[in-house]
Amino acid sequence: MSEHTLDARNLLCPLPVIRLQNAAKTLADGDTLKVICTDPGALSDIPAWCRINGHNVIETKKGDKELTITIRLSKPEGRGH
Repeated sequence: MSEHTLDARNLLCPLPVIRLQNAAKTLADGDTLKVICTDPGALSDIPAWCRINGHNVIETKKGDKELTITIRLSKPEGRGH
């Protein structure tokens, strides 16, 4: 299991989720991905994407100008991710 970071700062919806989806395809089951973004919509968009795709949000931090959402990827066999 590895830890990764995705810089999605200064990107507006839907780009943080698109970048997250592309990054998740390259990572392994159990890896964590820390998404750093500035779009406030990501606070709802990224957890929704995780629920739909079976991943887990393990931490959310909201700073003055940035959001950090940490995700644990879950790739059950047969899902095709």
